[in-house]
Amino acid sequence: MCRGVVHEPEVGARAHLSFVGGWSVDAEALVRPVVEGAGLELIEVSYHGARARRVLRITVDRDGGVDLETIALLSEKLGRRLDLEGFAEGAYQLEVSSPGLERSLRGPAQFARCIGRQVEVRTVEPVEGSSVHVGTLVASDDRAIDVEVNGVVRRLGHRQIGSARTVVDWAAELKGTHA
Repeated sequence: MCRGVVHEPEVGARAHLSFVGGWSVDAEALVRPVVEGAGLELIEVSYHGARARRVLRITVDRDGGVDLETIALLSEKLGRRLDLEGFAEGAYQLEVSSPGLERSLRGPAQFARCIGRQVEVRTVEPVEGSSVHVGTLVASDDRAIDVEVNGVVRRLGHRQIGSARTVVDWAAELKGTHA
């Protein structure tokens, strides 16, 4: 689910592109209290573009997922907070969304939430002869994850992981069976 809003800051907002008066504005620090106050987990904050095409993307989640009504309400609250803090000069697009079915995984909490799901993990260096490990996430802790690949469990340390994401077997989903 995604909601995009072209947002015009209130009159008197301080100027901001990526720096305000020589210091960097930390969008994550501005939005985190609002997101957590709504009972959600902040997954990612990114700011892209220049001038009229600037986009602030905020991805949130919680156990059980996030519905459109929650996204809309959070978007309004975040817009007000960003205006109050003078986040941007001129218009920018604020996009608030949930991660979706296929999502990037970063950190132990996100891995723990996806135990039992199919994942694709790319390691910085090959592990057991491969840098790409596609299988079922079977365990996660603060140090590592365990992924079952073709019946063999591979323990991958968080420092070994270059990137990870959930993957969906769309053929099984369309048939109504899950791997």
